[in-house]
Amino acid sequence: MPLLNSVINLLNIKRIYQIDLFGKYPHEIQQEVFSGLISRAADTVWGRKFKFDGMSSIRQFQDTVPLQSYEEVKPWVDRLRDGEKDVLWPGEVKWFAKSSGTTSDKSKYIPVTNEALEECHFRGGKDVLALYVRNHPETNFIWGKSLTLGGSTRINNFSNKSYYGDLSAILIENIPFWTEFIRIPPSDIALIEEFEEKIEKIIDASVNENVTSMAGVPSWYLVLIKKVLEKTGKSNLLEIWPNLELFIHGGVNFDPYREQFRKLIPSPAMHYMETYNASEGFFAIQDNPSTQDMLLMLDIGVFYEFIPMTEWGSANPKVLTLADVEVDENYAMIISTNGGLWRYIIGDTVKFTSKYPYKIKITGRTRHFINAFGEEVIVDNADQALKVACERTGAVVHEYTAGPVFMGLGNKGAHQWIIEFEKEPSSPEQFVSCLDNALKMLNSDYEAKRHKNLTLEMPYLVSAPRGTFYNWMKQRGKIGGQNKIPRLSNDRQYLDQLLELLNKK
Repeated sequence: MPLLNSVINLLNIKRIYQIDLFGKYPHEIQQEVFSGLISRAADTVWGRKFKFDGMSSIRQFQDTVPLQSYEEVKPWVDRLRDGEKDVLWPGEVKWFAKSSGTTSDKSKYIPVTNEALEECHFRGGKDVLALYVRNHPETNFIWGKSLTLGGSTRINNFSNKSYYGDLSAILIENIPFWTEFIRIPPSDIALIEEFEEKIEKIIDASVNENVTSMAGVPSWYLVLIKKVLEKTGKSNLLEIWPNLELFIHGGVNFDPYREQFRKLIPSPAMHYMETYNASEGFFAIQDNPSTQDMLLMLDIGVFYEFIPMTEWGSANPKVLTLADVEVDENYAMIISTNGGLWRYIIGDTVKFTSKYPYKIKITGRTRHFINAFGEEVIVDNADQALKVACERTGAVVHEYTAGPVFMGLGNKGAHQWIIEFEKEPSSPEQFVSCLDNALKMLNSDYEAKRHKNLTLEMPYLVSAPRGTFYNWMKQRGKIGGQNKIPRLSNDRQYLDQLLELLNKK
């Protein structure tokens, strides 16, 4: 085994060297990516419209090409789905990653070109393994199978020549045949559309295999793990898969789930590795196991720009390149990619934790926040505050969402939190107090609005029974895949849906 690991390390030397260059020459690398994207797309409909052929600088690109939301990209995507070639990127696009929708559409369909598959998504997956083996040279995970829990795919009704599904399903459809020998379940099970049926068949296919790693979204993996334990009668996963050592996770913040996974996989040798991979691209990897920051991947066909969240919503926001960002500031991320997205507002917000190398953490979504009273609470604030409240009251949060209680004639404003606990707090009142105080420490705007209860009262807590969030997501048709539970909202839509579900019980 050490010999094989050494061979793998030897094969990875070139790539690890390239990754290490991110820290030394980040701006030069991004300039090369930008120039390559512009050159390759110059003869597309989009490239001719914005005169890519004569474009000489990033500044010219920013002055010429407007920022794009999905609503603005959608007419171009519709042309691609009709089979039109050379629209946003050279050639024909056959795959579209189905993602959560916008205000005007139930779903988004993100084009996935051959270059995006090979140079971004698959390259990112290989980089995860290269970095893991570098950090853990004695690993044995390569001797077992990787358990994956992804989405489903189907023929797109829009055109017989194009297909759509969750990104994970598209990757499964396109990966080399030999990967069937090192992953579980097989494709016919992995692509089952009905989530609960898929879970049952995954369990049957995997319980007698040597599973050494897992990859997927933590929230849906908890559903799978609990079903596995229930079906086998075991108390933890190591009784089923004793060689399990790695969980590659992404899609949601892992902190709310960390304690649950530690109990379900009680081993100090278990490793957790976060990735930032979305339908639009593979953006960052946790390259150092001692920190939770992720290395921004700079050479896989993505050119990055950033809007300071202090500018968000303005008519003409300041847009920065990587060279101009600052550590610990909140930014909306803008991408141009080899998938044919140009200055696309992905909807995620990030903070840089370091430069040289550039490392980030995801702080939330441009749409998922509470600012009904000027408090500007973001998902990162909520996650950190919940962590403090849990530590001080012995609670474990399974899922949550929060939103505003608007002012009325008889009440001031407040925040309402609906929380499904894995372990209830010793004192609900103390939990709310700790949550409130932690938010004050983390967010000066929230602290100001809570001062003497002038604008905001203490938060309201609703403790939801087990299974509430799963049933709610099922009711909304958003189980499995890359569907995420919305953590914060600036209105009461999600809160009222959940409360209505709770009142029916």
